Amino acid sequence: MSVPGPSSPDGALPRPPYCLEAGEPTAGLSDTSPDEGLIEDLTIEDKAVEQLAEGLLSHYLPDLQRSKQALQELTQNQVVLLDTLEQEISKFKECHSMLDINALFAEAKHYHAKLVNIRKEMLMLHEKTSKLKKRALKLQQKRQKEELEREQQREKEFEREKQLTARPAKRT
Repeated sequence: MSVPGPSSPDGALPRPPYCLEAGEPTAGLSDTSPDEGLIEDLTIEDKAVEQLAEGLLSHYLPDLQRSKQALQELTQNQVVLLDTLEQEISKFKECHSMLDINALFAEAKHYHAKLVNIRKEMLMLHEKTSKLKKRALKLQQKRQKEELEREQQREKEFEREKQLTARPAKRT
């Protein structure tokens, strides 16, 4: 493609040297202006574009529609797979939570056994403390009784000594 040179004073482009001058015979060219067939050519070109577009669409549209349908089916299948996957994940979580629950039950059983043992020990300690309290009470009562007997014995001895002490005789 060539770049046009400077324009002539009348505004027309300078013609290349191989072009014909006015009045020279043209072989196979008509005497019409270059703009005369342009509208018809555009109409033909519009028709050609429409026909080409229709042909292109008729050629590729069925394949595109099949592809669209296949993509829709794939999308639906993916949705189904995602739902199934979510269900499986929830099942795994349930299984995991079941294991946790089983572990909690085992731990609860262990602590229940500990509680039962502690309760037995507490009952045994309660019985021992009750026995010790009774024994302490009996010992305390025995000591008080012995102390009372000793006090009474001292009083008797004091009275006896008092009676045994010599008394001055009374003069009458």
